[in-house]
Amino acid sequence: MSEPRKIVIVGAGLGGASAAAALRERGYSGEVLLVGADPHRPYELPPLSKGVLLGNTDEPDWVHDEKFYAENDIRFGAGVTATRIELGARLVLDDAGGEHRYDRLVLATGSRPRQLPVPGGDLPGLYTLRTLDDALKLRSAFAAAERVVIVGAGWIGSEAAAAARTHNADVTVVDPVPVPLATVVGETVGGVFRDLHVSNGVHYRLGEQVAEITGGPDGVRGVRLAGGEEITADVVLIAVGAAPRVELAHAAGLELADDGGVAVDAGLRTAAPDVYAVGDIASHFHPRFGRRVRVEHWANAKDQGAHVAQNLLGENEPFLASPYFFTDQYDLGCEYRGLADPATDELVVRGDLAAREFTAFWLRDGEVAAAMNVNMWDDGDALGALVDGRAKVTAEQLKTADLASLT
Repeated sequence: MSEPRKIVIVGAGLGGASAAAALRERGYSGEVLLVGADPHRPYELPPLSKGVLLGNTDEPDWVHDEKFYAENDIRFGAGVTATRIELGARLVLDDAGGEHRYDRLVLATGSRPRQLPVPGGDLPGLYTLRTLDDALKLRSAFAAAERVVIVGAGWIGSEAAAAARTHNADVTVVDPVPVPLATVVGETVGGVFRDLHVSNGVHYRLGEQVAEITGGPDGVRGVRLAGGEEITADVVLIAVGAAPRVELAHAAGLELADDGGVAVDAGLRTAAPDVYAVGDIASHFHPRFGRRVRVEHWANAKDQGAHVAQNLLGENEPFLASPYFFTDQYDLGCEYRGLADPATDELVVRGDLAAREFTAFWLRDGEVAAAMNVNMWDDGDALGALVDGRAKVTAEQLKTADLASLT
C-alpha cells in the first residue's frame, strides 16, 4: 500500500483529533483535513458532566492547544458539517460548499443525545448534555433552578444529578429500571450509587415511565408519569443515552451492524476501500471478545483514533484495548475496565461496599471479564493486567490475594 497523498477525517472530536495527531507523530507528510460540526476546537467530553457542570471550570480539556493544528499542518475546519460521501469518487462534500477528495477517509462522527419519544419530547426548554455549549447552558440552569427532573439514571444522568445537588437544586431522577446503572454494573453495585445519591438528597422514581413532558410554547413545566402524577420542574434534563451519528455513513452505503454502529473489522476498516471508522460509531470486531463491540466512552475514542493512524499508513494491526471509563460523583470516584455482563457474570467484591471503598470483579468461566475500583487507587495497573490477560483466578483469590501476584 503506497502512502496516501490526502487523508480526510470527518468528525473533530477526540477520536478524529487523535487520529490527525497520530498521523503526524508517525511522520506522515501528506495532507490531513479534519472537519467537524462543533464550533470549538476538539475537546474531551468527560469534563462536561464533571468539572464544567459543577462550576469548577469554564473550559473542557482541550485535546490540543490552539496552535497545534496550524503548527502541525493539519487543516482544521470548525463548524463544518460533512453532508455527503461519494465512495466511488472518493469525495466528501460539506455544508460550506467544499468538495474534498481523499485517498483515505476516517469517520469519527460521534453520537447525539437520544430524544424521549413521548408527547412533549420536543418542547423548547428541554436540556440534553453532549457539547461544551450544552454544559454551560445546563450549569446556568442548575444554578438558577429550584426543582430539577432528570430522565435517565445512567452515567450522564447520575453525574448531572450530583452537579444539580451541588448547585442546591431539588433533584428527582426518573427511570424505568429498578436500580441505577444495573445494566452495566448489576444491582448490587448499582445500589451503591443509588444509596450515594439518596444520602445526598436525590429523590428517585425508579421503575416508573415518563408518559409526557408537560408545558407549552413558553417552555417546560415538568414531567407526567405513566401513573398520572406530574412532577413539576424548572429544568428537565433528558439523559436516556446516545445514538451514534451514522446517517452520513448509511447514506453512503456503508454497512451498519446490529448495534447501530458502522461495521468495521479488527483493524477498524469498513468494507469500503480505504474507509475507516473510530469512536462511538465504530462497531468493531474485537478479537478479545470474539464479537462486535461498540463503546461510547472517552478512552475508546482516544485510543482508536491513535491506533487507526498506523493502519491508514499501510499496516493492518487489530485494535485490542479493553473498554475503560471513569466517573466522579460527590466524594465517589471509580474506574471501570473490561466488559461485563452483570446478568450472567459472577460478581466478586473485595473491600467494603457500605463504606464505598471496594473493587468489584466480574468473573466469566473463571476469567476476569471486568474490574471496577471505587475510591481505591493503588491497584490500577494490576486490574488492567487482570482484565487484559483474562486472568484465570478464583473468587477467593480476588478477595484476599495480592492482586499484582495474580497477573
